[in-house]
Amino acid sequence: MRKFIVAVLVVALTAAGALGQSQGAPTLRIVSEDGNNLPSELMYGNTKVKPLRLRPGTNQPITIDDTDFFVQQQYVDFLSRFPDQGGFAFWQNDINVCGPNPACIDNKRVNVSAAFFLSIEFQETGFLVYRMYKAAFGDAQGQASVGGVLTPIQVPVVKREEFMPDTRSIGQGVIVGTPGWPERLEANKASFAQEFVSRSRFTSAFAALTPTAFVDALNTNTGGALDAGERQTLINELTANNTPSGRASVLRKVAEDSTLAAAETNKAFVLMQFFGYLKRNPNDAPDANHSGYNFWLGKLNDNNGNFVQAQMVKAFIDSIEYRARF
Repeated sequence: MRKFIVAVLVVALTAAGALGQSQGAPTLRIVSEDGNNLPSELMYGNTKVKPLRLRPGTNQPITIDDTDFFVQQQYVDFLSRFPDQGGFAFWQNDINVCGPNPACIDNKRVNVSAAFFLSIEFQETGFLVYRMYKAAFGDAQGQASVGGVLTPIQVPVVKREEFMPDTRSIGQGVIVGTPGWPERLEANKASFAQEFVSRSRFTSAFAALTPTAFVDALNTNTGGALDAGERQTLINELTANNTPSGRASVLRKVAEDSTLAAAETNKAFVLMQFFGYLKRNPNDAPDANHSGYNFWLGKLNDNNGNFVQAQMVKAFIDSIEYRARF
């Protein structure tokens, strides 16, 4: 998989480098948001350079409509890694069984892409990060057009610039189905939770709280996800170990609560459309507020979480903004 990407970047660098030499003023830059050798953005000054992707040894262009590139991009955008060979072949075949049937291909691409959000790997990494921020800091206030009136709404507090590195931290070295993955995942979760509660944003909010106040604050942030028994168990745990490690343990337990996960699934699913497909926050340009987020959350809720009936995934992968990335 890595050679495939390297070949793509070499072509892009050659084309953009020639442009830089001919015009002379702006600097050609490679902008990467991670250290895992994933595909990077090519910038000529402040302008994004759209790479020319050719299959190695040919003049055949690679596009997002090609099954292999489409599948690979789901791994990169949602799992922050290159595909493992088994998964790569499985998801390609799931689309390729359609043959030349456009309607079948269209449906399969939607289902394959959504499967990455629903996968164990994402649920235990990205979705957990989302719930950690929810438990720690509650919601943020955004604005959306409701009935033609710009109205305050509650929106997820986590930003993409926070979400991506934190998700990569939990997912480092984790490929579900490979030997030792549960142990690596657990070690990563424990390490991340410990680091999370040591951040100044967290300590500023919680350092002075008693165990009862701490648990109650987390519970309030989640909208009351804990029942009375769960609440008391966590208060007792923290009373016995009111240390950073104890708080990290309690925060994780609240974030991993099944009631919270069920309540936040649709919100997180919509947020990931912006984070993954569009590589931006919902209220970043070209949007000026959370109207798009609010619209798709309403559609998904109205369809009981059925992303096919809501046409949510299809709308994003067919959008001009998504396709313009490639």
